[in-house]
Amino acid sequence: MKKIILLILVLFPYVAMGQTQIVAPDLSIPSMIAPAYFGPNAFPVPDMLDGRTSEDVVLELYGDAFGCTMTDALNDDLTFDVFAKVTLPLFHRRVNLVLWMPVVEYFRSSPEINSLRRTGIDGWTSGWDSGDVYVSTDIMILEQKRSGLDMTIRAALKSASGNSYGTARVYDSPGYFFDVAVGRELLSEASEWSLRAALSTGFLCWQTDNGRQNDAVMFGGMIKAARNRWSADMALGGYVGWEGIGDFPVTLKTRLSYSLGRTALIVSHQAGFNDWPFHQVRIGVSYAFAQ
Repeated sequence: MKKIILLILVLFPYVAMGQTQIVAPDLSIPSMIAPAYFGPNAFPVPDMLDGRTSEDVVLELYGDAFGCTMTDALNDDLTFDVFAKVTLPLFHRRVNLVLWMPVVEYFRSSPEINSLRRTGIDGWTSGWDSGDVYVSTDIMILEQKRSGLDMTIRAALKSASGNSYGTARVYDSPGYFFDVAVGRELLSEASEWSLRAALSTGFLCWQTDNGRQNDAVMFGGMIKAARNRWSADMALGGYVGWEGIGDFPVTLKTRLSYSLGRTALIVSHQAGFNDWPFHQVRIGVSYAFAQ
């Protein structure tokens, strides 16, 4: 009898509140869990590879500033972060383990932005958070000296470590992507200039809502030039999700670097088109540790 009474007491709250059933989602209704409706670090366009891997341990540290183009004023949604990345050769120079994340982020968004992102928050919103952690394994499977092309495949995972889902800064769900990049040097080694072209494609996936995920096709193209201590590159890339609502981000990334031996000073700009409504300015430094 005591066991029966205990069982009733345990089950009573669930009976009183009702049970939440897992039901099949209606695939005809977009989830709206997509780059167009979140902060700039929630669904970024991954940086493109150029077909090669790193022979050195490389540590990168940046400061980022983002302005949003969803309204007429860029300062309706401002984001500032400190971004870190580390590249570690594993076993062989052709295999890299790479980790990157926005370490800390400050954001401030207007009532209009909050309404467009359906947060349910009235008034201005601001706060601090850390972003999601990305981990990838990059494997170089072809080398230009032998095959005429450099080719690298990459497998990456995204954590759900960010905490600001309620303010639409991050999405509290893991994700992953796979891509392949091919690149080739276009000038001879005797030239004072280095000119490189690369293309990439892949598959990116993130969980959206109850029983559903968004699958996207990745694409990218890059041109890179270097002379003496200077190097510059430009990459156009993005991905196309199957839902067709807010999940087709395209960005143009330009980057300028000045080398001081193993240290490089870097400034870059990222312009978002379509479903990534931001402009990003990045300033930072990288250091390559001798092996």
